[in-house]
Amino acid sequence: MKALLILFLISTKIILYQFDKDSPKTDWRIVDDVVMGGKSSGNFYINNAGNGVFEGFVSLENNGGFSSVRYRKTFQIQSQKIIRIQLKGDGCKYQFRVKANSNDRHSYIGEFQTSGEWEIIEIELTKMYPAFRGRTLSIPNFDKDQIEELAFLIGNKKEQGFHLEIKSIQLL
Repeated sequence: MKALLILFLISTKIILYQFDKDSPKTDWRIVDDVVMGGKSSGNFYINNAGNGVFEGFVSLENNGGFSSVRYRKTFQIQSQKIIRIQLKGDGCKYQFRVKANSNDRHSYIGEFQTSGEWEIIEIELTKMYPAFRGRTLSIPNFDKDQIEELAFLIGNKKEQGFHLEIKSIQLL
């Protein structure tokens, strides 16, 4: 019985977001560099397959250079240690970000490269480093017991179009 309980605890997962055709696109909000004078333009919608789509164009005009999409909800972390995302990218590099407290100015970041195919991205929570406005901070990596914000961000210091299709985000 003890082994069964341990196996259950190890395999517990939390669905952070599962997209489907009925997912409200208003759960997610775009934050682009226009908040600081830039000209990037991101868009978010639910496609016919029921996946979340984050797409647009990153511009470097007016010291810009990023686009992001964010979702706020509180999730408690128990024994989970990994974020697992099912997605299809466009070959670009992205960041997955979390905030332990939505009022924090900094986020914890895990970077990933997309392949252009459907894939599973796994990011260890303890390897997510803290940053604010592109600068790494001298505080510990993610070590909190909750998450209050999820985000995807693209900002590769170059002008580029982007397209990221997301099926699910889980905490394992």
